[in-house]
Amino acid sequence: MPNKIPINYKVDGGLVFIQEFLKHPLQIGSIIPSSRYLERRIVAAAGIASANVVVELGAGTGGITRAILRAMPEHAKLLSIEINPHFHTLLENIEDDRLIAHFGSAYKLKEIISLYDLGAPNVVISGIPFSTMNRSTGTQILKAISSQLTPNGRFIAYQVSNRVATLCQPFLGSGQTTTEFLNIPPMRIFQWEKKE
Repeated sequence: MPNKIPINYKVDGGLVFIQEFLKHPLQIGSIIPSSRYLERRIVAAAGIASANVVVELGAGTGGITRAILRAMPEHAKLLSIEINPHFHTLLENIEDDRLIAHFGSAYKLKEIISLYDLGAPNVVISGIPFSTMNRSTGTQILKAISSQLTPNGRFIAYQVSNRVATLCQPFLGSGQTTTEFLNIPPMRIFQWEKKE
């Protein structure tokens, strides 16, 4: 197991987030990390307290990751998938045995879940920006999410744009949408429940 480098999350995480946004604006959905208000809304919408397996796509610097871990049962597992190597390093520094920090793409969701022998997730939370990826990739990721969720499992996407709702319609139908205005920028929270 690699040594954990102490990181001041508030300072270092925020700085890394801005630097990475400037380098990869299409890969990262916002210029600053999520607010605590958005974190709370996402955790509540996802029903984290009763989940056994949670998957997080686009974990960023780990703000929502930490919020999920605080709300998650002791026996549960959280698989956080991050494609940015700098963000992945920050995730690896979170010391919690329930967290699996995976460096890779949400495009390979099925294979990644299988790799860790986790079983079907009760919840998938996504911060990856569907508005900036091509339609084919977005559709493929949403199809994988839908197929991997347990019956009555929840998919939560927090997005600036509503494109995810259009792309997700064929797989999970019409979801519910709320907006968290106490975030920069204000963020839409989309919620679906997989029918049995």
